[in-house]
Amino acid sequence: MGLGGCDAAKGDTDRALTETGQLVALSGGGAGAQFACFTCHGLEGQGDGVTTPRLAGLDAGYLQKQMEDYAAGTRPDDVMGRIAGRLDASDRRAVAAFYSRMPAPEAAAAPVPAPTLYLTGDPRRGITACSACHGAVGQGAGPGNPAISGQPRAYVADQLERWRHGDRRNDPRGVMAVATARLTDEEIQTLAAWLETAPPAPAPASASASAFVSAGAAARPAASREARRPDRSDGA
Repeated sequence: MGLGGCDAAKGDTDRALTETGQLVALSGGGAGAQFACFTCHGLEGQGDGVTTPRLAGLDAGYLQKQMEDYAAGTRPDDVMGRIAGRLDASDRRAVAAFYSRMPAPEAAAAPVPAPTLYLTGDPRRGITACSACHGAVGQGAGPGNPAISGQPRAYVADQLERWRHGDRRNDPRGVMAVATARLTDEEIQTLAAWLETAPPAPAPASASASAFVSAGAAARPAASREARRPDRSDGA
């Protein structure tokens, strides 16, 4: 009877952890322990600060789409493709929700003004403003337009290069492919360096924070502000 009770309790615990995504994050679930999410993304989903991105606080729908794309091969990646492909759909959905509920880290320092290219793009070269989809400070602009602030410089630069060269193509309507096609190597590094310093989460209301956001908005020309923003980009 005692053993039977222990087995039932263990089953209930496993089911509870699986439903929240925590079991997959900490043990790898069906992908195996060697592929546990925390080994690369950290116990708090903050990434490694170098080439592994932060997951904590990102939109659940965005995270799930990336997991589905990894599993299907539409976002090619040697490591993530193997992991996502070994999880079933419910586990991919649960682990995406798990990381979305984690708090994004607080900014370590006062934000640095965004590059003009980020805020306004370059209409002459047909480069769309990043802020149109990802917000003035990179914290996202609604479903499908994910937060990209506070991500490692090397990771952001790598993703922008993948978009530019067509190695990553899982954006609806090719928004990111068009946005990155004419970026130079130097511009990619400038954008990546700034995004690494941009605050990952909205700051508490304050005069300085409000002034920063207002300054970013003011820097955009009227034509850029009034341009129709794509409904979805899924571009982090």
